[in-house]
Parts: sequence; structure tokens; C-alpha cells
Amino acid sequence: MSKALFPGSFDPFTSGHLNILERALTIFDTVVVAIGINHDKADFYNMEQKINIIEQATKGLEGVKIIHYEGLTVNACRKLGIRHIIRGVRNFMDFETEQSIADANRRIYPEIDTIIIPTAQEYSHISSSAVRDIIRHGGDTDTFMPKGVVLPEINA
Repeated sequence: MSKALFPGSFDPFTSGHLNILERALTIFDTVVVAIGINHDKADFYNMEQKINIIEQATKGLEGVKIIHYEGLTVNACRKLGIRHIIRGVRNFMDFETEQSIADANRRIYPEIDTIIIPTAQEYSHISSSAVRDIIRHGGDTDTFMPKGVVLPEINA
């Protein structure tokens, strides 16, 4: 059985993330959506809410597992016996950042390969930070979020 790790803060998990996940599932039997804990970043949604959003977005998709982890992504891979990391990119700037991270990960754990998947064009404008901004200002997020996802209320 082939497995890959799809790490991120997923704050929140958007239609762009779902696009990358669905395409990764055409390559791997199982994709572990791994929500990273970054103590240097203030989360918009808490871990329980993030997991709930991803569960709603991936309802009916086979081969998806959702976890959360702390520390280096390669250490999560090592612990789970996973040798492939999936990363999505929206543009050239994203690609350069992801390439640097992939290079660093390979130095730490040479057996790890990163597969970079460009987001489909119709999702390339979507970022979690833009969605958070829309939510903060009471805008409509329907075109940015996977169908069927009901976002939790935020404490303003």
C-alpha cells in the first residue's frame, strides 16, 4: 500500500487543498492529511475545528486519514513509515519556497521525496490567508471552500 503525507496548517482547508488531495489520491492509496502545530503562529481555528472542516471536505473520499503533529514534518513521516510528502503550489513563488523546504527535508531524511503538485488553475487564487480575511470581514466564502463545508463561528 502506497502512502503519502500532505502536511499544512490548513487554517482553513480550502477548495485548493481539496484539489491537491484528490489528485494525490490518484497516485497514492492513502494520503495522510497532517495538520502541523506551529507555536509561532496564532491559529484562526483550533485543532478540533480544523479536523472537523477537513472531515466535512473529504466526506466520501476513500484513502484519507487525518492527523495532527508537532515538530518536523520529516519526523512525522519517519514515525508513520511514509516516504513521500505532497505539497501544493499556486505559483512560482510557492514553488521556490516548497523546493527549498524539499531540499532541506532531503538533507535531514534522504529517503523522503517531495512531490509538488500545481493547483488546478481555477483554484490558484485561493489561499487560506485570503479566506481568513474574507471570514473576518463577513464575506461569502462559498467559492473558496469545498462544497458541504460549514465553517465554525469565529470569536471576534
